[in-house]
Amino acid sequence: MGALLSKRRKRKTGVGEVKVVESCMVTPSEETPRRGLWLSPLDLMLINRGHTPTVYFYRSDSGATVEHFFDVVRMKVAMAKALVAFYPLAGRLGVGVHGRAEIDCAGQGALFVVARSGLTVDDFRSFRPSPELRKLFVPRVQHDSSSVMCAVQVTFLKCGGVALGTAMHHVAADAISAFHFFQTWSAFSRNPSAAQELPAVHDRTLLRARSPPFVHPDALSVFCPKLNLSDPSGPIVSETFDISKDQVAALKRACAGDSGRVSTFCALSAHVWRCVCIARRLPPDATTRLTFPASVRRSLRPPLPAGYFGNGIIWLGAAGKVRDVTSSENLSSVTGRITGAVRRMDDELVRSAIDYFELTLGETDGQPAPAGCMPETELRVISWLGMPVYDVDFGWGKPLAMVRAESERAGFVYLMDGSQGGGGVRVHICTDAEILSDFQRLLYAKL
Repeated sequence: MGALLSKRRKRKTGVGEVKVVESCMVTPSEETPRRGLWLSPLDLMLINRGHTPTVYFYRSDSGATVEHFFDVVRMKVAMAKALVAFYPLAGRLGVGVHGRAEIDCAGQGALFVVARSGLTVDDFRSFRPSPELRKLFVPRVQHDSSSVMCAVQVTFLKCGGVALGTAMHHVAADAISAFHFFQTWSAFSRNPSAAQELPAVHDRTLLRARSPPFVHPDALSVFCPKLNLSDPSGPIVSETFDISKDQVAALKRACAGDSGRVSTFCALSAHVWRCVCIARRLPPDATTRLTFPASVRRSLRPPLPAGYFGNGIIWLGAAGKVRDVTSSENLSSVTGRITGAVRRMDDELVRSAIDYFELTLGETDGQPAPAGCMPETELRVISWLGMPVYDVDFGWGKPLAMVRAESERAGFVYLMDGSQGGGGVRVHICTDAEILSDFQRLLYAKL
């Protein structure tokens, strides 16, 4: 399953130390297609986003030895089997004959790192994104191994628990596809003879641009392709807030208005948008905008296959005057703006978005996404609600928590199901430090 890549080394941060004891490549256990995988415009728009860093925390309550609790050999065997079906994750980012980026699928392997630490799960009980969390538990793929599609790190903690850090290149998969892989890998670890429940589909030409490409004039009123970033004006902080099941239900009732029903995403996004605008003390006449990713999988005609593996998201937006967004009487109206944007996504809008990105290929030139913050009038909310975060059970129990390891851009919010999927929601926000206290007060005031 690959040769040892590096000698033992230590990582030090302000909160502790991690010793890497093994680093190797896990390759598919069977022969896989060897080809350059064509990438759709929705893949290529994310090529400069690099690797998405996440960390799963597991606690050992069985009294089993550390070695038995997360058997590394068993995990590698399961990964090798999963990579047969998800073979692009064993490939490398490359360039095709026409200069277009592609994934070189030649079975090169996924990076697998094993480490040990004197830290405990309780040292991270807030489960808050931070640079330290990424440095400690997420395998490093920023430099000579930047073309690796998938990397994981199993860190054995002093308490007997485990931190599983992952880094998946965004050009390979969006969140839906990434969780599909982790579900499959963990299922094979639980039961090596298990059959894959949902086959992976790798035909990314399903999201090919039209010929000739055409962007509908109305598309850009909802579709938001640009990420506008500016330099931070002060310190940036990340914090996590827990919203209980009862609080979510109360908020949804307040946001429903005459419609009677509203989604958890729309209600929470509207509430967070309102709280941020007030905390930032924006002028009432200013125009504010909320943007968010939406899956195109069911909006296309015909819809994408259920196991489509790749990127299938576009960015939608809703806008309004600050006075309208911040008015407590208008909460249902603000929720309606977001709901309306979601409902406007149809086949033509998605096709126009695909064509737009095809026409603008090359604008980023493969450079890393610039650091910075969203403009103060804008907010971006990314939802992982309803995704199988807590289904990543390798045979030793479900994760205690899963968190994006680092969120470095102010103006970004992540919504995730609460611990073990109990009906609550975790709100991760990266914001200017000066508004955090006001935001927290406002977030809970209506709940």
